[in-house]
Amino acid sequence: MAVEVATTQAMTRGLRVALLGEFRIVDRDAEVHISGGSQRLLAFLALHSSWVKRALVAGTLWPDTSDGRAHASLRSTLSRMERPIRAALEVTQVQVRLAADVSVDLATSRALAQRLLTTNTLVNEADLNPAAIVALSSDLLPDWYDDWVLLEVEDWRQLRLHALEALAERLVARRRFVDAARAALAAVRADSLRESPHATLMRVHLAEGNRSEAIREFARYQDLLSAELGIKPSPALRALVSGIERSGAQAVTPR
Repeated sequence: MAVEVATTQAMTRGLRVALLGEFRIVDRDAEVHISGGSQRLLAFLALHSSWVKRALVAGTLWPDTSDGRAHASLRSTLSRMERPIRAALEVTQVQVRLAADVSVDLATSRALAQRLLTTNTLVNEADLNPAAIVALSSDLLPDWYDDWVLLEVEDWRQLRLHALEALAERLVARRRFVDAARAALAAVRADSLRESPHATLMRVHLAEGNRSEAIREFARYQDLLSAELGIKPSPALRALVSGIERSGAQAVTPR
């Protein structure tokens, strides 16, 4: 497969594409500023881990023009790219991709999430440190509203919410309750109406012996649901609270 411009490790070493929190490109610790068209192309390619047909790239990024104009826009964007960015792409007559040695924060965080969600698998201690919570706490390309972005946004949101809950549970198993609570709270902040993060946080409090904190968390969530949606927590969550209250009553019952 002939590549139009050869990409060498020396040319791209240190180039990082950030999609989480905000779009950024960093080249050897210096931020690189590029045009809006180049940003969209880099972001699209960073969301894909393999070759993408040029026709798909052009049609996705320039959907409101003819095929000919879309392809011309892609060629123009490629030709106008700043040299370190253009060097980070591998381009053929029919396909394009990021060079393999360009790092993408989303890919790293996705891999972390998958490791945490793989049951009965030991994870590295590095996967359980506070940096892991940070890696799973940022939205993907906030304030980008292209259709091709929004699909990826929802996919990442679901993955990271499940991963944060799994992280909290793994931390509880190691009796690291402060970090476990932080992971659960990060999931709550990501979607305050979702029940499972609140349930996870309640279980963290219970594992630490803080029944009152668990009940207060339930009360906060119950009030939020009532105010926002006019509904009650699920029977399973209410049963968890009932169990806490029963155990508390038994603890103070005179013998």
